[in-house]
Amino acid sequence: MEDPYWSEYIRLVREVIVPYQWEALNDRILGVEPSSAVRNFKIAAGEENGEYWGMVFQDSDVAKWLEAVGYLLATQPDPELERIADEVIDIIAKAQQQDGYLNTYFTLKEPDRRWTNLAECHELYCAGHMIEAAVSYYNATGKRKILDVVCKFADYMDTVFGSEPGQLHGYDGHQEIELALVKLYRATGNEKYLELSRYFLDQRGEQPHFYLEEFEKRNGTVHFPHLDMAHDHAYSQAHQPIRQQEKAEGHAVRVVYMTTAMADVAALTGDTELLEACRKLWPNIVSKRMYITGGIGSMAQGEAFSLDYDLPGDTAYAETCASIGLIFFARRMLEIEPNGEYADVLERALYNTVVSGMSRDGKKFFYVNPLEVHPDACGKNHIYDHVKPERQGWFGCACCPPNIARLLASLGEYIYTVRDETVYTHLYIGGQANLELNGQKVRLEQQSAYAWDGITRMTVKTDAPLRFALAFRIPSWSGGQATLQLNGQTFTYDDADLKAGYLIIDRVWSNDDAVDLVFDMQVRRMKGHPHVRDTFGKVALQHGPFVYCMEEADNGRNLHQLYLARGNKFSVRFIPDLLGGVKVIETTVHRVASDEWQENLYLEDSHAGLKTESFIGRFIPYFAWANRNVGEMAVWVRDC
Repeated sequence: MEDPYWSEYIRLVREVIVPYQWEALNDRILGVEPSSAVRNFKIAAGEENGEYWGMVFQDSDVAKWLEAVGYLLATQPDPELERIADEVIDIIAKAQQQDGYLNTYFTLKEPDRRWTNLAECHELYCAGHMIEAAVSYYNATGKRKILDVVCKFADYMDTVFGSEPGQLHGYDGHQEIELALVKLYRATGNEKYLELSRYFLDQRGEQPHFYLEEFEKRNGTVHFPHLDMAHDHAYSQAHQPIRQQEKAEGHAVRVVYMTTAMADVAALTGDTELLEACRKLWPNIVSKRMYITGGIGSMAQGEAFSLDYDLPGDTAYAETCASIGLIFFARRMLEIEPNGEYADVLERALYNTVVSGMSRDGKKFFYVNPLEVHPDACGKNHIYDHVKPERQGWFGCACCPPNIARLLASLGEYIYTVRDETVYTHLYIGGQANLELNGQKVRLEQQSAYAWDGITRMTVKTDAPLRFALAFRIPSWSGGQATLQLNGQTFTYDDADLKAGYLIIDRVWSNDDAVDLVFDMQVRRMKGHPHVRDTFGKVALQHGPFVYCMEEADNGRNLHQLYLARGNKFSVRFIPDLLGGVKVIETTVHRVASDEWQENLYLEDSHAGLKTESFIGRFIPYFAWANRNVGEMAVWVRDC
């Protein structure tokens, strides 16, 4: 990847984020919540003395860090980083029990209670993340040690879970093992891993209910008293068998991790019923329960979906991990059936919520991604207790920072897919891709100024002329059209060349053939569906893939008093020394004055002072907010 926008993020992951997170995992950063994640493994391995500390799923933070390392090593050698990773793997291997079990919480704290509280305690979730890490590291280095560890663990799990007498007929409360086992199957070719993944999916929501049975066996003890996971089955999507579910219910991250695995298993097994279940859940998420920024999960209670069109901006949860999971789901659906809608959503979540989850210097993070913030209310009005007006250095529950790292480190895997004799371009990110079509090697070189300017060039490198199709996504924000040149000549196309959001050019390609695409980058005034109460009468601005917001730093306090008149003209300019270099949108904004109200809390309409003042307001990309002083922020502005 060599891209004027994304290369800086990849550099941050390699040079800042992964090293910073390694320090955080080892409790070497002052002033942030401790992790103890690495130390837990050292204690379990017998290398240190002490007690387990942290959340029940603390192991997963180390696994996600290791997974990100694998992706980085796959694209660029780094002997020192590989040495550190090998040392961690040695510790993990020593922490593994003789029978293959690997989980530091239960090994150290409750050794006699393995598999007794799957509804709450994330055993299979942690196992899944370790499997993903192992596959990533093995693919990058060819070293089998960590792969052998997780294979031994998966082999053990295959004896514990299943439909045979004496086996547990259960599944984890937090989906993750399902998609991880698919990756392990692809890495090893061992069919039993794929079958175990399918078993976990099929077992979810069946009766008699597994969570109730295990709840009774452990005499009603719970791990998280504030969440009744044994009885609130919708929280973990265990309220119905997965093939019957038509709405995204419960914990948002769990939903999209589950649907990712469902799509994986459907693709590999030809399970059309499972694929149809994915097709039912997808539109409910993206057409009725997704924020304009690609955030999902509107409710703080349970980090969950609530109901259709319930998308409040100021109390939004929109966990960073949930948008990452949505990207996973979208990518799997793209592999099954190339459809521009999946890539549009993937792009929306990536360019907005995911990147917003990290500061511009790569050292601070958001867990929650609201669309409106009033800092004075945070800490005073408890409905905003989950909302932070500034990013944090680390978290006691630190799932989001390493999740960002592993996604960005693997971003190259999301740009293209190959289906039959067609190469689909989903993301316009500069770099080189080596492919094989009909037994012949093809290199695609993309030079992209897409993020800020909507321009990209694709050059084909091939030793001999070769017939295949290049399919270019036409992003929905561009109005469904693109200006295109082929080898410097205007290329005209019609509706017959457009299929499911992609412009398909099927021809014999020769070396150095080049396609130039230009997308319409006008500022777009976006409106929410009339059923979305919180956006009714408001407008948001979008420029290219970026959703924009207003900040107090540019526009003063009381952003709720601002409105945009219809027909406004917009000025767009790039400011290189603002927030690491961003394009801002400037336009006339009107502010309702409050001077005449004096001490009156309420006034009759005819006496209420409604004077306005106008000024040139500034909008910045949503991903860049909260990188200056603490202040108000708003994506949606009143429209008048």
